[in-house]
Amino acid sequence: MTAQRSLRFGTVITVTDQRVPEVARLTEEQGWDILATGEHVSFNLPIANAFVSLSAAAAVTSRIQLMSSMTLLPLYPAGLAAKMASALDNLSGGRLLLGVGVGGENPREFDACGVPVRQRGSRMDESLAIMRRLWSGASESFRGRYYEFDEVRISPSPVQRPGPPIWVAGRREVAMRRAAEHGDGWMPYMYSPEMLADSIDTIARYRERPEPVESGAYLWSCVHEDAVTAAGYAEESLGKTYRQDFSSMIDRYLVVGDVESAVARTLDYIAAGATTIIYGAACPLDYAARHIELLATEVVPQVRARVEQPQVEASDA
Repeated sequence: MTAQRSLRFGTVITVTDQRVPEVARLTEEQGWDILATGEHVSFNLPIANAFVSLSAAAAVTSRIQLMSSMTLLPLYPAGLAAKMASALDNLSGGRLLLGVGVGGENPREFDACGVPVRQRGSRMDESLAIMRRLWSGASESFRGRYYEFDEVRISPSPVQRPGPPIWVAGRREVAMRRAAEHGDGWMPYMYSPEMLADSIDTIARYRERPEPVESGAYLWSCVHEDAVTAAGYAEESLGKTYRQDFSSMIDRYLVVGDVESAVARTLDYIAAGATTIIYGAACPLDYAARHIELLATEVVPQVRARVEQPQVEASDA
């Protein structure tokens, strides 16, 4: 395997209550690079708000990067989203990775926020343009389809310049075009390695800026000493989360099985071009801590060793 950009690995907060700070401290102690959390206003299961949970995590950690995976940007007024991201970047000392997605799988949460679900893509594009401008620290004016304002300035501006890295989520070509135009990173989910490689090529064709878009993969996962148990956990967990049958998707889109299987499957995504891996926990909540421990102590170290080994051999030659 050829050498590439430094790999980063992250895991997702699996709790939504007062245990968030405890989980955040443990995640940093385990050596993870990124702590992530998703969000919805309304969903099939209890779920957090990324800005709130990551703020709690920022207060008790000092090194680990904090990723929203993903902020449903169309549900936020653009100026408010820019302010909240800037505030969180300041609170964390410049550790925010802002993941954004359009959502849409639950139209009722759009109704609750007064946002027509059919406008989610165009609203997100406009919001991304506004956020970039407001993060400059200068007074900005804007005229768009959804927002108009004059001489608005956000202070303090983000610690990271020109702003927190924006990671765009999605599955379709329109999301790839959005990543090419607005993003610093691309984070698809429910993707095979082959789909990831194709999407990376597509984004590169659309990209007009010289800086490349970093590629990642959000991987629902379940690691267990017994591979059959892991598959059963994943199928049951995701079935409850999305209310559909996942039995035919586990082998194609997920990292599921024993340690060796998880290592091999993760390496498939890295070979396809991913440099950032976020493991979601597709397992019962009472098993999630053990699953994450196996990832941190067994899977990730073995993946790193196998990716870095060619560099060691080359330097010794």
